[in-house]
Amino acid sequence: MDRFKFTVFKRFWVISKLYWLGDEKKGAIGLLLLLAVLLFANTQIKVFLNTQQGNLISSLAAKDADRFSQVVVFAITGIIFFGLLNSGYGYLRKTIGLYWRRWLTHHLLDKYFSNRAFYDLSHSHQEIDNPDQRISEDVDSFCQESLEFLVNIIESVFVVIAFSVILWSISPTLVFSLIIYSTLAYTITISGYGRKLTKLHSEQLRKEADFRFGLVRIRENAESIAFYNAISQEDNKVKLIFNILFNNFKKLILWSEMYFNVFKDQFGNLPWVIPPLILAGQILSGEIEVGKVTEASGAFGQVAFSVNLIMYRFDKFTKFAASINRLHVFYDYLKQPRGKVANGRNIDVVIDNRLAVENLTVQTPKTEKILYENLSLEVPRGQGLLIMGESGCGKSSLLRALAGLWNSGTGVVVRPELKEILFLPQRPYMILGTLREQLLYTNPKDDISDEQLYQVLQQVHLSHLVEQSGGLLAEEDWSDVLSLGEQQRLAFARILVRKPKYTILDEATSALDVHNEEHLYHLLLETGTTFISVGHRPDLKKYHEIIVTLP
Repeated sequence: MDRFKFTVFKRFWVISKLYWLGDEKKGAIGLLLLLAVLLFANTQIKVFLNTQQGNLISSLAAKDADRFSQVVVFAITGIIFFGLLNSGYGYLRKTIGLYWRRWLTHHLLDKYFSNRAFYDLSHSHQEIDNPDQRISEDVDSFCQESLEFLVNIIESVFVVIAFSVILWSISPTLVFSLIIYSTLAYTITISGYGRKLTKLHSEQLRKEADFRFGLVRIRENAESIAFYNAISQEDNKVKLIFNILFNNFKKLILWSEMYFNVFKDQFGNLPWVIPPLILAGQILSGEIEVGKVTEASGAFGQVAFSVNLIMYRFDKFTKFAASINRLHVFYDYLKQPRGKVANGRNIDVVIDNRLAVENLTVQTPKTEKILYENLSLEVPRGQGLLIMGESGCGKSSLLRALAGLWNSGTGVVVRPELKEILFLPQRPYMILGTLREQLLYTNPKDDISDEQLYQVLQQVHLSHLVEQSGGLLAEEDWSDVLSLGEQQRLAFARILVRKPKYTILDEATSALDVHNEEHLYHLLLETGTTFISVGHRPDLKKYHEIIVTLP
């Protein structure tokens, strides 16, 4: 169990130090010190109110009206200040957590998009599930929960010191009994429940994410599911995922609400019984005022809660530990160098002002199958290369190798910088934005006039979109509004806007009729770009000078 605690703390520090030792550390630490000052003041108010509570009982027992009135005024004043301080440090804690979340989210996103880590993650590391949840929910939970636990720890230190002095002044026996009580509570909580609850919480986070992902996939593929009439299959599949979630949650409820809470509720209420038992003799003999029991019970309860914070917040702590583990695994993957496969067989990329492959052997990402071997070819400047072959022979994998997305194999890929190449996949990516932003997507220049963009839309036979959607600044869900053929023509329009030196098309006209396909290829030839196409239609041969058929 000690090894488990050390591992969680080590992983926590790996993520935490990125921010607290980073470029915003001065401001963050300054706010944290201010938070500590507020917590210290808050603790002093707690001590003051606990003392007044004892005085209140003693004044009533002594039937001292003047003392009672004075204590009520002091108590109300303390309550007002306590409320203000409590609100202040609560606001400050969440504000620090928000700044921390912003920094950490930006940091992870930079690494997520660096060297196309997001692509490798989705194709080669499916064991790291739901990166969207890790960046959004796990980061938020990590930052806010970390600060909450830190605040609790700092506050606990202040409380233990302040109230232990009070307990010692009333009776040293109270302090010794508190040490015994706290040792037992800590040992039983960590040893008896720790690993099991952390494992269940980790599994629950993953299963909740799987269920949400299943629902998102149905929404994204609603039309295909409807056409296949696969409603019952999808219904059963999602229900199966939910049932797995449901069964794990039942175990989690059993352990957290039954096994652990039975112990926590019984053991956690002992601090209200222990002080009266210890002080009963002194009260009955008249050595101390009856209000001292109330004061001692309050102080004992405050210290017991602070010392045994893990027991009282254990369910939250185990969920937090699971979140730490998920975030650490994700970050550990993101910080690894990209572009090399495990067995050392890598495709080398040489940056040059031409497109060529030399002795290229391409394997599937996990190197279990060779797609083709020792392929050598070059595309002369201003000409076109057509790659043909049966489905599954590796046509698209060649384009992925050119783009640097596929690195498993041997040989050399010679290409210019990626900023000089425009890739058009079979299913174009339609961003969330305006029609103008669609046309300018990945374009380094944004000073192109609306008139120029309208002319480009005319060239690809999409000028009706301007009037139909309400102008170039209209925002639509373009992947839903446009047919696949219209999306492919819109993607082709990006070539005419950007005018790249090199263009690579992966069945980029597969949804078009022969007439529109011919028209677009004539426009492509007029741009003078050097291009590579993947396709099946024999009609494509007339637009390319070089034709390669893969076996």
